[in-house]
Amino acid sequence: MKDQPGSSVDALREAQQSADAECVRRTRAGDLRAFDELVERYQRRVVSVAFRLLNNSHDAADVCQEAFLRAYRSLESLQEPARFAAWLMRITANMALNYRRDRETGLSLSTEEGAAFLEDPGGAQGLVQVVHDPTITSEAMSAIQAAIARLPEKQRLSLVLFAIEGLPQKEVAEIVGCGVEAVKWNVFQARKRLREELAEYLTE
Repeated sequence: MKDQPGSSVDALREAQQSADAECVRRTRAGDLRAFDELVERYQRRVVSVAFRLLNNSHDAADVCQEAFLRAYRSLESLQEPARFAAWLMRITANMALNYRRDRETGLSLSTEEGAAFLEDPGGAQGLVQVVHDPTITSEAMSAIQAAIARLPEKQRLSLVLFAIEGLPQKEVAEIVGCGVEAVKWNVFQARKRLREELAEYLTE
């Protein structure tokens, strides 16, 4: 997904941020139903990010629960309520990465969708498709998981959030704790390394 200032996507994002800010305000005022709305709105994304970083549904569920609990307890510290989503994703990513270090779990590129697309910045290198269908071998799946798990942390996180989850580069930068150009570089390097290590499993 590419950022397009002035587009309908931006308008929807701004509306969502406004709605988030209102829920944060209501929660701070004591309306717990408002936080329930935030949970319902972002639970699927939180679980998805955690799962892709942990490759374990039970661990992802635990991280999801803890991430929302931490967000609720720290809500007063959120200086920009409209940025709740990016803030929550940063909490989720940090918790998942810490959990992963502790448990030494693997990482999956995708096990829920039929395919994940890894597109090079600017289209310079074309489109690389990693296909996950019912006929994929366990050897190929293990190779993909292992290759992504070996990526440096920031490359792995940037790839998951931007290329797989489709978050805007600006939000990914906030979550990872770097600049937008660094996110682009991390994703580029991650894709390059995956192409090299998974050449026999990729189709151009």
